[in-house]
Amino acid sequence: MFIIHGNIRTMEERDFEDGYLEIADGKIVAVGDMKDCPKTEGEVLDVQGSLVMPGIIEAHCHMGITEEKKGTEGDDCNENVNPLTPWLRSIDAINPMDAAFKDALQAGITSAMIGPGSANVVGGQFAFVKTHGRCIDNMIVKAPAAMKVAFGENPKVNYSGQGTSPSTRMAIAAMLREELTKAVSYRKKREENRDVEIDFRYECWLPVLRREIPLKAHAHRADDILTAVRIAKEFGLRMTLDHCSEGHLVMEELKEAGFPAIVGPDMASRNKIEVQNMAFKTAGILSGYGILTAITTDHPVSRIQFLPICAGLAVKAGMTPEEGLRSITINAAKICGVADRVGSLLPGKDADIAVFTGSPMEIFTETLYTLIDGEIVYASQKQK
Repeated sequence: MFIIHGNIRTMEERDFEDGYLEIADGKIVAVGDMKDCPKTEGEVLDVQGSLVMPGIIEAHCHMGITEEKKGTEGDDCNENVNPLTPWLRSIDAINPMDAAFKDALQAGITSAMIGPGSANVVGGQFAFVKTHGRCIDNMIVKAPAAMKVAFGENPKVNYSGQGTSPSTRMAIAAMLREELTKAVSYRKKREENRDVEIDFRYECWLPVLRREIPLKAHAHRADDILTAVRIAKEFGLRMTLDHCSEGHLVMEELKEAGFPAIVGPDMASRNKIEVQNMAFKTAGILSGYGILTAITTDHPVSRIQFLPICAGLAVKAGMTPEEGLRSITINAAKICGVADRVGSLLPGKDADIAVFTGSPMEIFTETLYTLIDGEIVYASQKQK
């Protein structure tokens, strides 16, 4: 398959105002200028100057695990009767039939990091998946992809109402430290004795302790962000700072710590004390200071199809247009640990591609085509 005459934004290397993409077996084979395009064979998609870019990536959401239109019956986001549930796997609750997946495809969103919510100190394992399919097992790019932990109001509110810990920020931090300490001890036993009985509760921590996947830390307020940084450093862990609403207030500390930020959902209301300083300017301030930054809708807190518009609003608030696009493509891929597969248009990567009438960060832009693994999974009515 060939996509020809596209205004191609690779998001990593050279762009092409009049370019082509060659696709085979679900992968990008070549990208270049039309004057260098080989003889086209098979299916050819002439996009006539439209913007061709990597499929958009949602770096943090609950799509399919908190389903639209289904109320309590479709809400599997939090096992909110136990503050420590690291063994939970999001793939066992993601329903690809959720209407949000169709909305994602129509917005050019080809992959998403999906997992448990933030009611628990440790919520469970996120998965990075493609947004097209009916069987989640066939949509997985990486699972587990991160371990969810949460600081601040959400665990406090959930468990103080049940008359049990944690009801303070001190307890949240202490419970996480205790859990990690036990996990470190279990890892040591496993390494010293291969015949040791596998403990399902702590086996799931091994990829985190080996730095194969990060902690995915829900933290809005500056002090919660810094507590997350403190604990990650104590145990030598990788981590992403999700939401990071007051990250701009402690950006020097974050730059020194070296952890990336996933900012948002800035389109949502400031309905909690800890998000009173939430603003679209945060993403631009952090990225401008050299912190690797992505943008999230936190779907369904704000709807997933508005992700590119959220990036546009961040640009309006000071982020550069280039970083706006990177925040929902290659930056998100790097933060999620899947940049070898998605996030840019380079040979060898998955052919996850979005074609737009203009910048997806502009409100009137239309999605013409969405491709996943080289297959057209969405085409606008105008293209049919």
